[in-house]
Amino acid sequence: MKKKLLIICGTGVATSTVVTGKIKEWLQDNQLDNQVTLFQSKISDEVNNLDNYDVVISTTIVPDNLKEKVINGVPLLTGVRKEEVFLQLKEKLTK
Repeated sequence: MKKKLLIICGTGVATSTVVTGKIKEWLQDNQLDNQVTLFQSKISDEVNNLDNYDVVISTTIVPDNLKEKVINGVPLLTGVRKEEVFLQLKEKLTK
């Protein structure tokens, strides 16, 4: 069964699009692209639906009660500590 991966930002347009591109490339490089269905949205549309996804990556602030469910995607924009994001993602996808 494919894992559901949600990538969110403040508006569902700019930074989530950049992160989605990087995640797609990483999934292909790691032969995981056939195991994941990607979704892209904005935080306001998904804040009450995060349990519907196996993995959530966000480039915006999420409520404190949801932080443990969400991987901080900002390093994928800055390049600083991006490998940590990919390690967290791989861990969640291969559970």
